Amino acid sequence: MIICKTERELEIMREAGRIVALTHQEIKPHIQPGITTKKLDEIAETFIRSHGATPSFKGYNGFTGSICASVNEELVHGIPGNRVLKEGDIISVDIGAKYNGYHGDSAWTYAVGNISDEDQDLLDVTETSLYKGLEQAKAGARLSDISHAIQSYAEPRGYAIVREYVGHGVGQNLHEDPQIPHYGPPGKGPRLKPGMVLAIEPMVNAGSRYVRTLSDNWTVVTIDGKKCAHFEHTIAITETGYEILTKA
Repeated sequence: MIICKTERELEIMREAGRIVALTHQEIKPHIQPGITTKKLDEIAETFIRSHGATPSFKGYNGFTGSICASVNEELVHGIPGNRVLKEGDIISVDIGAKYNGYHGDSAWTYAVGNISDEDQDLLDVTETSLYKGLEQAKAGARLSDISHAIQSYAEPRGYAIVREYVGHGVGQNLHEDPQIPHYGPPGKGPRLKPGMVLAIEPMVNAGSRYVRTLSDNWTVVTIDGKKCAHFEHTIAITETGYEILTKA
């Protein structure tokens, strides 16, 4: 069941989303060669808690980090640890914050120092595909209109959309209905209504679309070892379109 949020709930979720966005701003300057993913996790957790929120991911189904930190061929769910970032890496940082009982959720892929033109194009195309999807996020549209717009932008440019992981509703639970693939035909699925809150998060591979999970039972990597990117915003459907909740 898709839960439409009241204006009171949306006010709380705006603050949850703002804390997530501010956390991204807080850690971005620290994403430099020589830092560990664990240190980024510590910075994020301290910042989230200082704003009266808690990290959504910490303890979620046993996850040990406050953020997901996924480097290069790691797509999602990377566990923060002793990995040291190097010049030319890319890192996807997924941040969730729970504030007054409601979650915000946003991921961004960052360059570590100077990266190759090929890697920058991967980041640019994935980020743009997110916004192409958001252009279809409006009352009366079908859910898969978002999915189709993302796929239609990324795949003709030589990239692959991951099928196994999808966007989702957000609210009092971190993952709610509906599930939102980032591929497929338009005109399918439920009609979007004001008050729906959705996390749209295209996950795009430079090579094959196929992925696998490592032995830690969390970290998802590309099956061919090529790099991948992940961009995500939490949005609310409005009477006139959409509102990004995960913004500062």
